Amino acid sequence: MTEMLQFDFMRIALVMAVLIGLTAPAVGTFIVQRRLSLLGDGVGHIALTGIGLGLLTGSSPVLGALVVAVLGAVAIEVLRARSRSGADVALALLFYGGLAGGVILTNVQGGGASLQSYLFGSISSVSASDLYVVAALAVVVLGIVAVFGRELFLLCQDEDVARAAGLPVRFLSVLIAVTAAVTVVIAMRAIGLLLVSALMIVPVAAAQQVTRGFRSTMLLAMGVGVLSAVSGLAGSFEYDLPPGPSIVLLALALFLAAAAGGTVVRRRRARRAGDVLPGAAGPGERPRMDAEAEVIRG
Repeated sequence: MTEMLQFDFMRIALVMAVLIGLTAPAVGTFIVQRRLSLLGDGVGHIALTGIGLGLLTGSSPVLGALVVAVLGAVAIEVLRARSRSGADVALALLFYGGLAGGVILTNVQGGGASLQSYLFGSISSVSASDLYVVAALAVVVLGIVAVFGRELFLLCQDEDVARAAGLPVRFLSVLIAVTAAVTVVIAMRAIGLLLVSALMIVPVAAAQQVTRGFRSTMLLAMGVGVLSAVSGLAGSFEYDLPPGPSIVLLALALFLAAAAGGTVVRRRRARRAGDVLPGAAGPGERPRMDAEAEVIRG
């Protein structure tokens, strides 16, 4: 690790890895709870069109990806809400359209080599100016999660309950989609558009194995995300491996470890519960009435 920090580009990459490790699982927790785990993949493929437009026009590919990804996320949410075919078909339509459009535009411009770094990530090539943009976007994403966290939680738990409570359901639904789009753009240079969804979903799935509440799941998922991103980056530097796949594989390894540990914890809880009459609280305990406790596992 100390050897890695001797290089300026790796210090920049390390800061970016921490930012991505925090933001991707934070947004992913809401996405998983709302059963839209493929949203990151769909938005990632739509963002390819923005990259192609940026390369074709000579402007910033990151800016192009951000604009197109946000518009695509809004379109997905509108189609999901209004189309009878449902969210899966809406995702598929934009998924393949964005992928095809991005490849065609990139080939017209002659930037096939540049496209590779966006598809699979190239965190070591990130500049200081890229880091500033990513940091600003990360602050926006984490700010949205902090400010609208309770409302988004209620929406993800039950949309009808959220509507009955007077919450702006349509606005919050679009907000989740747009926040996911911004997160995809944040992570695309490090993880790659084809892998970014994994860092939004896998840490959350790992945290679900050992936690019972929504907030604890999010916090642990963010910890798993940071550990995966930083350790994957260090491993890629040490063994000369591509950073994006290294980060994702490490996140998957942590998921397997959490799944094994969660099985042990659940068996112990079951044994303890067997010593108590069904529906009764144990000595010195109160019956568990926390509505948040199991919603993340739904």
